[in-house]
Amino acid sequence: MNLPRILSSTLLAVLFLALPLSAQRGLTINLGTVVPKGSAWHETLERMSQEWARISGGKVRLRILPGGALGDDVEMLRLVRVGRLQAVAMTGIGLAKIDQGVDALHIPMLFDSYAELDYVRDKMAPKLEARLASEGFIVLNWADGGWAQFFTKKPAKTIDELREQKLWISAGDPRTERLYKRFDMTVTPLSMGDMPTGLQTGLIEAITVPPLFAMLDGSFRTAPNMIDLKWAPVTGGVVISKAGWEKIPADLRPKLLAASKKAGDELRAKIRRLGADAITQMKTRGLNVVSVDAAAWRAEVEAAYPELRGELAPADLFDEALRLRNEYRTR
Repeated sequence: MNLPRILSSTLLAVLFLALPLSAQRGLTINLGTVVPKGSAWHETLERMSQEWARISGGKVRLRILPGGALGDDVEMLRLVRVGRLQAVAMTGIGLAKIDQGVDALHIPMLFDSYAELDYVRDKMAPKLEARLASEGFIVLNWADGGWAQFFTKKPAKTIDELREQKLWISAGDPRTERLYKRFDMTVTPLSMGDMPTGLQTGLIEAITVPPLFAMLDGSFRTAPNMIDLKWAPVTGGVVISKAGWEKIPADLRPKLLAASKKAGDELRAKIRRLGADAITQMKTRGLNVVSVDAAAWRAEVEAAYPELRGELAPADLFDEALRLRNEYRTR
């Protein structure tokens, strides 16, 4: 870990945010994110920033503050609400903190393919964006990080075998904790930073992350068995506060929004390719892909849908996501 670099990055972010917007040249929109500097996500945000500068003739600057220098999604949302930050690129978990409706895209085993996910998300986007707007946030784009899949210390072919292992969930996310407890799983909440140590010490024995994440952070080496099952999509997106958006000249907003949506589309395509490549690369490094009876898993998961309806996501949106998924399959 490069501690001096982390400290200097954090200090720069703090000092910059201490300046009022009027003290900066032109209009600067500060965008915080937990994505690592130099990652595919960060590179896409930087290209989006360059497009904003080009479109606006330098009148609007999008400053990217990566690496979680300003905290996690929850802390960055707080900074937006007090006016010290204007935009955030965040996970679907963070978006659901703004409005629970986003979790309609995270129903376990609802989707079998990206095509299904895209169909449902595109159909539901206007309603979800309206709900987020009512909470003071404008969606600039939607993104995703791949499929959440189970990586375990011991191979698990059935849900019962997975239940025998202690599953990591992110600390401070009680709804996810309740979700997994609906499936009688033993969960251990830890911060993202503590997750690797938890795997090494045995405090946790299983994690649910996208393959690309497991490869980049090396967690597949400690949890070398991947259940060959798409549990749920890992969604995300970039949002900006209404107050920040309205500071931008009205004639520029449609062009900047179009550039942002294009960046989101490009990122989704890239991350999906990288996710597939990650599995191939990890298999050459010892990853064991565990084949399972997907129909048996699906039957048990879908049996819990009546309990998840209204708890994981509002009942009407839960129903709509399921209806649209079925609509796609019968086209």
